[in-house]
Amino acid sequence: MTAAPLEKTIPVGNAKLGHTTVFWIGFAVVMAILIVAPLILPEFWRRFLTEVLIWGLLAMSSDLLIGYTGMISFGHSAFFGLGMYGAAGSLIALSKSLWLATLCGLAAAAGAALFVAYFSTRLRDIYFAITTLIFSQIFYVIIFTWTTVTGGENGLIFTRPHLTIPFLYDARFTSTTMHWFVLAVVTASYLILRRLTRSPFGMVLQSIRENEPRTRAIGYPVERYKIVSVMLSGLFAGLAGVLYAVQNQFAAPDFVFFLTSGDTVIYNVIGGIGTLVGPIVGAGFFQLARELLARLFGDQFPYLIPLGAVFIAIIILLPQGLLGFARRWLNR
Repeated sequence: MTAAPLEKTIPVGNAKLGHTTVFWIGFAVVMAILIVAPLILPEFWRRFLTEVLIWGLLAMSSDLLIGYTGMISFGHSAFFGLGMYGAAGSLIALSKSLWLATLCGLAAAAGAALFVAYFSTRLRDIYFAITTLIFSQIFYVIIFTWTTVTGGENGLIFTRPHLTIPFLYDARFTSTTMHWFVLAVVTASYLILRRLTRSPFGMVLQSIRENEPRTRAIGYPVERYKIVSVMLSGLFAGLAGVLYAVQNQFAAPDFVFFLTSGDTVIYNVIGGIGTLVGPIVGAGFFQLARELLARLFGDQFPYLIPLGAVFIAIIILLPQGLLGFARRWLNR
């Protein structure tokens, strides 16, 4: 028999706290701040924080591929956009039910993810990335040109559904309740993905990332694992699209364009790849920096230039991202 490994501890005064305990304490503190925030912030920043959470969910979904499976995807704009259009189409044509709209958005994103995964996972490295980019542009062209269904370049506009819990609650969304709803969904998604990446399935994904030929030689059906990984990633990206559509009450083809996928990869790099929390931090940092630089320079100077300089500086000085830097600093 072998002894169970001792849990790593962090000294705090005369006491020692396990890493798990520290994590849940930090988690509870962050959750408390995010719950109270909409009661304190003005309207603009309340909506801004809600959108940061949505972009964070999109970034976190792509981290399942980039950080844990080792597959860089430029197709998440398609999954995000189809989640938006699935929800919008349901609200316009079928029912004003929030839950039916969510189901339709998830179904559209998951179906597209399965289609893309079936073909793209046969390829590796840059070829996989290029294939996902091509598929995202195909979906963009279809949505942009299929005017009778998608509204073309004008997109789809709809009325936000009520937040309904059968037999218990039914009311219009306010900016505060919208924030709490988004926070609940993003938190649940994070906990699910965290559990998933720590499961045997997640360990296989990380094995594929580190050494795909050896993982295949051991006997794991690598292609199946990669297909499931793309599907799960696309599913959560579609969920982010549903939330964004409900938050802003429209769906537009611009979000299906590949630039959305590029922003998603940037969120991961800034925050820290392979951490789940890092992409959310990266999304918040990027969105806040863009907002502040746009206000600072206005229309007189292209604010994307200094934003690009900040991004390059982070890549050079903090190659592990903001969360990686924070971890190293805390470990010291």
